[in-house]
Amino acid sequence: MRKSRLVLVAGVAVAALALAGCAPAEDNSSDPVETEMVETEVTEEATEEAVVESLGTIVDVAVGAGTFTTLAAALGAADLVTTLQGDGPFTVFAPTDDAFAALPEGLLDALLLPENVAVLQSILTYHVVSGTVMAADVTTGDVPTVEGSTFMVDTSEGVVINGVANVTATDIMADNGVIHVIDAVILPPGVDPAALLG
Repeated sequence: MRKSRLVLVAGVAVAALALAGCAPAEDNSSDPVETEMVETEVTEEATEEAVVESLGTIVDVAVGAGTFTTLAAALGAADLVTTLQGDGPFTVFAPTDDAFAALPEGLLDALLLPENVAVLQSILTYHVVSGTVMAADVTTGDVPTVEGSTFMVDTSEGVVINGVANVTATDIMADNGVIHVIDAVILPPGVDPAALLG
């Protein structure tokens, strides 16, 4: 009798162990620490994507660069800031502050006078091309500008515009186009610096 009870108890214990072995493993998928880490990673990725997607307009990028303060001032004087903040896209060949400083003495001051705003607008829009033209797309030839006339590009030794302005940096991206940096101010046909200084 005693032996039967021992066998019965042993059988119950074995059954209990067998059932425990068949029980499903504990589900850790809802671990709060793991979930928090995943959410943090997703948030960081979304933030990085937002930064990549929002570069600012051509004017924002130019001002942020710190080497186009004269260009920014000229755009303001010519009432062209709003235009270059538009959808575009635009390609701007942007003269640096040093490029403006190299103009004949007194010419920049004359261009910034209210009575010369039309001339200033023509000069600035002469530096702008419609569409997004990347450096890899630039070829030798005449390029139509927003001003209405063309400038000449020579790619035989670097990229030179109208024989006077060298492209020194390329493919600076903005939300509404691209900027290429040049080391001289280019003047459209018909603009006579001597007459402005006179």
